[in-house]
Amino acid sequence: MKLPRRTFIRNSALGLGGALLSVRPLAAAPAPAKRCDPYATVRLGRSPLRVSRFCLGTGMRGGKRESNHTRMGREKLEALIRGAHERGVRMYDLADLYGTHPYVVSALHGIPRDHYQIVTKIWFRPGGIPEAERPDADAVVARFLRELKTDYIDLLLMHCVVSAKWPEELARQMEIIAKLKEKGVVRAHGVSCHSLVALEAAAAEPWVDSVHARINPFGMSMDGPPEKVVPVLQRLHAAGKGVVGMKIVGEGRLRNEPEKRSESVRYALGLGCVDVLNVGCESTGEIDDLATRIREVPAPV
Repeated sequence: MKLPRRTFIRNSALGLGGALLSVRPLAAAPAPAKRCDPYATVRLGRSPLRVSRFCLGTGMRGGKRESNHTRMGREKLEALIRGAHERGVRMYDLADLYGTHPYVVSALHGIPRDHYQIVTKIWFRPGGIPEAERPDADAVVARFLRELKTDYIDLLLMHCVVSAKWPEELARQMEIIAKLKEKGVVRAHGVSCHSLVALEAAAAEPWVDSVHARINPFGMSMDGPPEKVVPVLQRLHAAGKGVVGMKIVGEGRLRNEPEKRSESVRYALGLGCVDVLNVGCESTGEIDDLATRIREVPAPV
């Protein structure tokens, strides 16, 4: 039976419309998950510092103003520092204990000072450095500035605090450093912790802008088992203090264990309270290796 032309067109349109409505739109392909950038700039707590997520340490097996880094010789160490900067590292971890001040100066010669950040540390404990005297922080910082040929230090730490009462015991030095910060000689200050009670004291101390803390999932060279250290790091982070993770590679003991290196990097960055990974790489190959493992970690939301 023939349909009138108008009826045929109306029915065809209705049928096509129903067919279109019955077709579900294809789901958009999920966006690829963002990964951590080892050289991305991150904020260090509530301090004014914006630093690279990957920090080059220079104190492997350090003491008496020597370390594995100084022992490799000036040419190799300066090449390592330049290679790190070329890759995107902007934060360099030094200390009086390591004797690495002069190397960074010459390695980064010609690069604007505000294009990288220097972390260094005052050694106040007995032993460790050749001199027996322990001058006040203002005298020590004046020497640091001469050695580093700079007008300011980005992050100054009291090195290797272990006492639960360190804020009382170091009160005079903390006051001096705070005044240096007011003058712009120091941009931020804090401590490098080497005991759990010292770390807990740092979490409660308003003077602290940032803390160097030892963290890895294996408890290697740490201040306690991870399940006790992590809650303190979370308190530090919640209080607005920067957290720089040390001993990520277990003080070099994971150098030949790639799976554990990856696990350690994932663990530290996955905690959500560690801003920076400070690793004492001794070659550009080790820098590249760690950078690759950092890129495997999902970026924080």
